[in-house]
Amino acid sequence: MLTALELAWRGWGRVQPNPMVGAVVLRDGEMIAQGYHVEFGRPHAEAVALEQAGEQARGGTLVVTLEPCRHQGNQPPCTEAIRRAGVRRVVFGSKDPNPEAAGGADELAAAGIEVEHLPFAGEVRRQNAVFFHAFTPSLGARRPFVALKLATSVDGAIADRFGRSRWISGPDALAFVHWLRAGFDAIAVGGRTARADDPALTVRGPVTPRVFPARVVFSNSGNLDGAKHLLATAREVPVVVAGAQVSTERREALREAGIDLLDAGTSAETLRGLGTRGIRSVLVEGGGRLAGALLAEGLVDRFYWIQSPVWLGEGAIPAFEGLAGVDLPDAARWHVTERRALGDDTLLVLEPE
Repeated sequence: MLTALELAWRGWGRVQPNPMVGAVVLRDGEMIAQGYHVEFGRPHAEAVALEQAGEQARGGTLVVTLEPCRHQGNQPPCTEAIRRAGVRRVVFGSKDPNPEAAGGADELAAAGIEVEHLPFAGEVRRQNAVFFHAFTPSLGARRPFVALKLATSVDGAIADRFGRSRWISGPDALAFVHWLRAGFDAIAVGGRTARADDPALTVRGPVTPRVFPARVVFSNSGNLDGAKHLLATAREVPVVVAGAQVSTERREALREAGIDLLDAGTSAETLRGLGTRGIRSVLVEGGGRLAGALLAEGLVDRFYWIQSPVWLGEGAIPAFEGLAGVDLPDAARWHVTERRALGDDTLLVLEPE
């Protein structure tokens, strides 16, 4: 199952809105075939692994991260491929949250195939957090999955006292960020960050996303003065500006540049508006006011925190602004789901309890 989970990651940035899935085929305790969902619209992981195994799959075991689907979509049901292959046993890590596809395990069991559900639901859910979020009625219907990514100094600053943030983190962290961006439908920043940093917010890493993420700016005034990259490339990769106080003159200028305007006065309204545009996941990359607002409103589902071994001292720009003070016994506890080195930097991935 751990091998299947590692295989599944190879679909990052290529399979959404489908989930990432990995599969292996075992025969007499030996791994004889591997497969993963390569790209949306192409064969699923089970079909790839079973085709690679051929006749050796008969009487063998299929290990797959997600419950095999039983419905006809862009690809035929995986349950059919499993029955045709003559697999004796199927082991899966998590139930499928999609009601249209779920039920494959019961269908296989009814066909006389031994089915086992191993306790890997947490790992599969974290790997496919956006997919599971979309099928969580209390969340998916309201807004996209929101991940916050910040690179900070050891003392919690995102820029020095002059507002300079390039580069707090090193090249390994930058490479990770470009890989991370490839798996999201949109990349977002606040208006102050857009004006000060002039970010491109594009993916320039080893993974070329199947659909390049839209760029989103949270800015009540719609002021993009200084955001030359976004203004110059809005007709190539979509740019959405969310704000409720955009003047008529500025609206016309933004539309002339090919920018989509979203009338929204709060972070929650903006996220709901993005959801109506088909955006199921948003990676927020700053700044401090936007990060603080999203956290204060309970709108962050995951936090990618890159800590760099540098101190910026007094006057530096804090990573979070506007968070109300809270007594320690009442403070919300988050838990770390991943911790690893990125060169000299440290990545912490946190999720709320």
